[in-house]
Amino acid sequence: MKDRLYLLRPGFSDPDYPGATFYCWHCALMEGVLASFPDLATRIDVRRIAWPRPRTEIADLLGSENQSLPVLVLSDQRDPVTGRPTFIDDKDGILKALTERHGFPLPHP
Repeated sequence: MKDRLYLLRPGFSDPDYPGATFYCWHCALMEGVLASFPDLATRIDVRRIAWPRPRTEIADLLGSENQSLPVLVLSDQRDPVTGRPTFIDDKDGILKALTERHGFPLPHP
């Protein structure tokens, strides 16, 4: 089983901002890294999901309190208390894990 990277599909709307279309800039950053290294990107299961909550697939997997994206779900680790998969939900942590676990180059400081 591969690590799974969940990203928001770009081009979503938010009812709090009528008439505007958005993308998640953290997800766009991940998309750019994946596109820059397509051979390495094949090591990860990338799933793009819709913006509105509840994000059922994420909530079922990580709990309803953990629906922020992007999120990298680690295939080989589980939380000993909840039994749910271990995950990383901050952009810098995800980039570090992509380097350490999948061989992506480091981001330049």
